[in-house]
Amino acid sequence: MMIIATVFIYFCILLLFSKCTTRKSNNESFYRANRRSPWYLVAFGMIGASISGVTFVSVPGMVGRLDMTYIQTCLGFILGYFAVAFLLLPVYYRLNLTTIYTYLKTRLGERSYKTGAGFFLLSKMTGAAVRFYVVCMILQQFVLNAMGIPFPVTVLILVALIWLYTRRGGIKTLVWTDTFQTICMFAALILIIGQVISALGMTMPQAVTAIVDDRHSKIFVFDDWMSTQNFWKQFLSGIFIVIVMTGLDQDMMQKNLTCKTLREAQKDMCSYGFAFVPANLLFLSLGVLLLILAKREGIQMPDSGDGLLPMFAATGRLGSMVVVLFSIGIVAASFSSADSALTALTTSYCVDIRERQEDERLRKRAHLGICILFSVSILLFRVINSTSLIDAIYILCSYTYGPLLGLFAFGLLTRRRANDRLVPYIAVASPLICWIIDDATSRLTGYRFGYELLMLNGALTFVGLALSSSTLKR
Repeated sequence: MMIIATVFIYFCILLLFSKCTTRKSNNESFYRANRRSPWYLVAFGMIGASISGVTFVSVPGMVGRLDMTYIQTCLGFILGYFAVAFLLLPVYYRLNLTTIYTYLKTRLGERSYKTGAGFFLLSKMTGAAVRFYVVCMILQQFVLNAMGIPFPVTVLILVALIWLYTRRGGIKTLVWTDTFQTICMFAALILIIGQVISALGMTMPQAVTAIVDDRHSKIFVFDDWMSTQNFWKQFLSGIFIVIVMTGLDQDMMQKNLTCKTLREAQKDMCSYGFAFVPANLLFLSLGVLLLILAKREGIQMPDSGDGLLPMFAATGRLGSMVVVLFSIGIVAASFSSADSALTALTTSYCVDIRERQEDERLRKRAHLGICILFSVSILLFRVINSTSLIDAIYILCSYTYGPLLGLFAFGLLTRRRANDRLVPYIAVASPLICWIIDDATSRLTGYRFGYELLMLNGALTFVGLALSSSTLKR
């Protein structure tokens, strides 16, 4: 009941934020927050929105299998955010876009526009479902199973809570709720680390030394080119993951487009870009400390790394305070990513697919319909998931975001005219060819592509567009 009470109180606070920010709500405030968001609030809130519940659960558990090598990807994130800030944001602000896929319409054509928006809807729906699955899974396993509540009911209730506080204010509400949720998430993380250090009977300097000396503290892999954890593969993948999953993602860019000016948007982008290395270092350090604690107390490790933190935090092994902190952290991280995803999906559907930006009635119906479809997606993911959650997201990203990377790269880097009629076929064929290449390479050489699938997929789309293109008339 403690977790249920924590979620209820947390939700009441979010509703209060929603009420305060939706006194004069309309489509312009829902989609763009009237372009009046303070850049520093956007920057801070974006950290929580980008991290999500997946990071809260999966990253601490990654150290048992991959050590701290995920930091290599995070280092690539920094350059990726600078690329988005100075290459993509100027284009979006110059065109005064509500959705970033409108660029494809002006540069490549109507079918390219619909294809880009369609791939975003598919990518974001699946990725957001994976992320929100975390909080549903945790609540179900540690609380609601004992109360006899079915998993589908859990999903519907939690998604309904998000719908309630986002249905009127949209992105205007989220700029403020994301800031609150980021504060809650990091406060919970730091306090949990403090409790684990106390349970180990260490001081802070001793804990730092223990983490550095542990065999799982390895960060860099330069010697094994076949490994998916090789530094250059991880680093370059980190750059392109940010370019695609932030710069070409309406969800992540919609908040940045609410800043007053381009310069403020660039400041916010660069500011939170630097935050991911220390943030993920905290999560990985927590994972190392939990492994040390498990070994000291002779606790059997869970089958999946995703179960490491919940095994300690949600079961009361570290005390009731950690149960509350974990509940706050996981709900804050999950809600902050899911609420913005549902808002962005609604925006893209109304503006890109239906092209009825001013229709407030359509927006309200679309928002409700997307929430229902989102719930169904979560239930489907529960059936088919068989890998680490964070790996699942990036694998999905590699196949569904690759065509977006190719489309935008072709539009920005060339002066040629795409064959708009063939674009949908090229965008669908590229992920299929990518999968065939990955499968054949694995069978013939034993090598499995990692996150670099994203770059391969984007390159295949780019080549297809280039081969079918013609000279752009001046």
